[in-house]
Amino acid sequence: MIIEKICGKLVQTDKTDKKIEIVTVEWFEREKKLLKKVSSKGTEIGLRLTEPLNDGDILYEDDDRIIAVEIAPCELIKISVSSMREMGRLCFEIGNRHLSLAISDSDVKIPYDEPTFLYLKKLGFKAETVTEKFTDFTECKAHGHSHGDEHHHSHTHHEHN
Repeated sequence: MIIEKICGKLVQTDKTDKKIEIVTVEWFEREKKLLKKVSSKGTEIGLRLTEPLNDGDILYEDDDRIIAVEIAPCELIKISVSSMREMGRLCFEIGNRHLSLAISDSDVKIPYDEPTFLYLKKLGFKAETVTEKFTDFTECKAHGHSHGDEHHHSHTHHEHN
């Protein structure tokens, strides 16, 4: 079965008698243009999408069943912050590592990797590992785009009178 369009959103509160098949997608696969998956009931699915997948997206629905996406939980580093200043410092440190991150008012979550985890601990951040869905994150698209601003600083004139 080839899916080219997401046809809705599965809401947990929806009452339905239809069988629900789940297609599990890793957070880093959400943006892939082509994806082959097998649902929880063994349905082979080829995804050819133009938009990123999100948790609860309905890929297919008929009278008997709904096939929906579930973003797989994964290991994350959750860093709790208690001030804007700490948040700023944290995002500066993470930003240099080109990681995708999910920011809330009180914490930041990033995909787990040991060097980053140990580094944040060393800097004194309150970092812990959690396993949960990595959703609503800001993706770091560090590759292949140019920063338009980095050339302006050479044009400043230093005139000392």
